[in-house]
Amino acid sequence: MKRRVNPESGVASNFVMLDSPDWVNIVPLTEDNKIVMVEQYRHGSDEITLELPGGMVEHGEEYLHAAMRECMEETGYEGTGLAVEIGRVKPNPAFLNNHCTTFLWKNCKLTREQKLDSNELIKIKTFAFDEIKDMIKSGKINHAIILNAFFFFSLHLDNYNG
Repeated sequence: MKRRVNPESGVASNFVMLDSPDWVNIVPLTEDNKIVMVEQYRHGSDEITLELPGGMVEHGEEYLHAAMRECMEETGYEGTGLAVEIGRVKPNPAFLNNHCTTFLWKNCKLTREQKLDSNELIKIKTFAFDEIKDMIKSGKINHAIILNAFFFFSLHLDNYNG
């Protein structure tokens, strides 16, 4: 619990707050315009989810480096050049104090084996963006942070194409 004061009303109250490190995720786009995704078990929902590579930013780590590191560790895919930031959100400002920054990494290829943590079991899948849109519409992809990432990706495409 943390005590907070409403800046408008001046009323002080106790609130549940989680102090969380910032997160990153990344849209790895292959040379043939497929998006690399990860399928893994999530303890909170007790189900297997389809997501983008991502994770926590380590203390002192640059967000860009964290995103590219997570992509290579979780998928073995690596892009040419540096990834570019395409968006940033506050995952849930009602009780979280962190940010999630989304990157796009183009021309990704499988260059190495996965380097997973002991609790990770990740399957790699690739999809065209139209397939992903269908999975979002059907509810198969329902992770809020991933939906935000695809929103930023679609805005990036709109700016790139128009």
